[in-house]
Amino acid sequence: MTATFDRRVKIAPSILSADFAALGPECRAIEDQGCDWVHVDVMDGHFVPNLTIGPAVCAALRPHIRTVMDVHLMIAPPEPLVDAFVDAGADMLTVHAEATDHLDRLVAQIRERGAKVGVALNPATPEEAVRYVLDKIDMVLVMSVNPGFGGQSFLASQVDKIARLRALIGDRPVHIQVDGGISPKTAGQVVAAGADVLVAGSAVFKGGSVDQPAVYGDNMRAIRAACEAQAGAA
Repeated sequence: MTATFDRRVKIAPSILSADFAALGPECRAIEDQGCDWVHVDVMDGHFVPNLTIGPAVCAALRPHIRTVMDVHLMIAPPEPLVDAFVDAGADMLTVHAEATDHLDRLVAQIRERGAKVGVALNPATPEEAVRYVLDKIDMVLVMSVNPGFGGQSFLASQVDKIARLRALIGDRPVHIQVDGGISPKTAGQVVAAGADVLVAGSAVFKGGSVDQPAVYGDNMRAIRAACEAQAGAA
């Protein structure tokens, strides 16, 4: 991950919606079509009701990702696997506040390994859960669906949380990422509230493929256009 911080809107396609039989080519395709980060959803079948990929797959994907490998750990407890995911090449490692009893210690553990640190909040978790680690982290991830599955509908209740979080962060160099139900219909409102990293799965990958990657580019441009339209209307 580059050292320069900025709040320009970044698109981070979730490969949860990609073709799992061609994840390497899929990562190259979305990067070629203009994505900013590659979002990797890790689920353990325990903290969330689904099971996806682990450190070995992340390590296999690392040579295919030129931008930012943004790894979202939906696992509990996360502490035993921090080293494995950092060793696999995660640039940003995001853990859930709800998945640990010692968030400050966990943040320090990730930081000591040299990765950027994100903290995720489930829809029912208030922004206050990150107040005391804001000076130690690089990103807060607001879940705008209940985690565990792709393709869910956006929870509008999270827009106000994003705005409150933006005020709480102040001038700290901390990104606000939003994950869940992001599309051209919802992207503008979360950016207006203060988000600057948008995770989108089906909204990016729908209709395209490794053989038809231009569709991915069209889908991402539609999301960016919605954000720009909202900014112009403000």
